[in-house]
Amino acid sequence: MSDAAGGLAVEARDVHKRYGAVPALCGVSLEVGKGEFFGLLGPNGAGKTTLISALGGLVRADRGSLAIMGHDVQRDFRLARRAVGIVPQEIVFDPFFTVRETLEIQSGYFGLRRNGAWIDELLERLALQSKAGANMRSLSGGMKRRVMVAQALVHRPPVIVLDEPTAGVDVELRQTLWAFVRGLNAAGHTIVLTTHYLEEAQQLCSRIAMMKDGRIVALGSTASLLAEFSERVLRVKLEKGGLPAPLAAGAALEATGWWRIPIADVAHVEDALRTMREAGAAVASLEVAEPELEEVFVKIMRREEAAAR
Repeated sequence: MSDAAGGLAVEARDVHKRYGAVPALCGVSLEVGKGEFFGLLGPNGAGKTTLISALGGLVRADRGSLAIMGHDVQRDFRLARRAVGIVPQEIVFDPFFTVRETLEIQSGYFGLRRNGAWIDELLERLALQSKAGANMRSLSGGMKRRVMVAQALVHRPPVIVLDEPTAGVDVELRQTLWAFVRGLNAAGHTIVLTTHYLEEAQQLCSRIAMMKDGRIVALGSTASLLAEFSERVLRVKLEKGGLPAPLAAGAALEATGWWRIPIADVAHVEDALRTMREAGAAVASLEVAEPELEEVFVKIMRREEAAAR
């Protein structure tokens, strides 16, 4: 676990939750250090939202314990809930209030009477100033999601949980949101992110947990997961000639006609190209493909499916 900031922001110990006969969480244990940018990934139905709901006190775990900034979410629920801001996956809003009123009411839930300056900053940082007086029901889906982010941050929580925050939103909002969230993380806030956009998780998260069927099936730094389950490859399309035997032995041919040649590092690219030139092969196109979290995710999920058979 990364613990550079000292102490734990989120702690789960052997958490179980069932909905009737359906197990949602099956003994989940994890730790997130203060100041981390942590990714929680998995397919639909893996248990991510249930875990987040349990952290926020929206559902009660059947067994196990959960704590935020050292506060047990059941015994110390007031302190635990004040320490976390959750942006849910579903867009939920009250249609009778303006954007500013929505944030002022949310401030009131936490007993914050003089929070206007921070609300103004949130409106500015999330590009909502022009909509401050607009009724919530008049906003687009992307604007409503911005307001939900602002609601989660209105009480300045040290832990911020983002459950699919960029699902179905435009590029501008993604860029605005990630610039803001990166700044919060740099200022010391702990970020827990769930997303199906794995390139986002790869760029943002220093450590990742992958869930399937209510269990954590992989946990480690992003760099270590990429090194273990993915690889750097040289992709080449030949104009003439065939791939030399020394390279073809470890290569794979894609349906599009591109060869995928594993390489240890970029320095080996010239070695591979020299081998092809000496064999009389002419390269029409080439590119170096870096390790991708999507490849890691697919491999781990397939491994778990095979093990379950």
